[in-house]
Amino acid sequence: MSYRSNLERILMNRWFAVTAEICPPKGSDPSRIKQKGDILRGCADAFNVTDNQTAVVRMSSIAGSVILSNMGLEPIMQITCRDRNRIALQSEVLGAYAVGIRNMLFITGDHQSFGNHPSAKGVYDLDSIQLIHVVKNMRDNGLFQNGEEILFGKPDIFIGAAANPFVDPYEMGVDRLEKKITAGTDFIQTQSVFNLERFNEWMDEVRARGLDKKISILAGVTPLKSLKMTMRMKYHVPGVDVPDEIVNRMKNTRDQKKEGYEIAVEILREIRRIRGVHGVHITALFWEDIIPFLVKNTGLFPRP
Repeated sequence: MSYRSNLERILMNRWFAVTAEICPPKGSDPSRIKQKGDILRGCADAFNVTDNQTAVVRMSSIAGSVILSNMGLEPIMQITCRDRNRIALQSEVLGAYAVGIRNMLFITGDHQSFGNHPSAKGVYDLDSIQLIHVVKNMRDNGLFQNGEEILFGKPDIFIGAAANPFVDPYEMGVDRLEKKITAGTDFIQTQSVFNLERFNEWMDEVRARGLDKKISILAGVTPLKSLKMTMRMKYHVPGVDVPDEIVNRMKNTRDQKKEGYEIAVEILREIRRIRGVHGVHITALFWEDIIPFLVKNTGLFPRP
């Protein structure tokens, strides 16, 4: 069978996938991405390159993806609806495919008021579900959003999206997941999982609707580096649910890094036992050098 990407090969063969996040720098120096790529080489099947994460200006996701590709590492290029209209979004997809990028993940994007240019004008011409539908039509039918034919090469990409299992009620989050599947999503990466009870409830509903058979789900895992980071994740990152039990563990330990790492190991091991989860997406927020240890000590190394 022919696969669009290594990530698709891993997921279609039902191997437990590992993806990791690489955030581009606030500047044009490519060495920042290369350093992270070297640290993570061999520890993941593909690497997310974020698109002006949290509405903060950074090197573009397409540039970061090309840098990783040139290193022999497979990128997952993120594209956000916040900063582009439908013309620019479709153009970005074509351009990224032309330079060899095969995995793309489409998100609506954090509001610009959260970032370092709060007075910037958000575009939001399309939301993520609408954009996924547009991209699937480009890929499968060779048509632009306006119905015109793509004349010189359809972008045959592996389509990704994000999901949040911690919205209330959780059925609402599953409804949105189902809409993304209907629109054309091939794989999902979830918000970071800290509350395993809530995540299991969400997965119960996902399985009840048979959605785990229609799409590959990668659960988010974020190692906590400090109590300060824990409190920020609990109170200041939208959509994250950090239970008080984890906060107390971080408060009461003498070694916060070690405790945060142990919590991540426990969560990852529990996630691997959940039926319908096909992999993990590790976001280590400026602590990338912990990812190789996390992958190796949970039996996920070497990669297929």
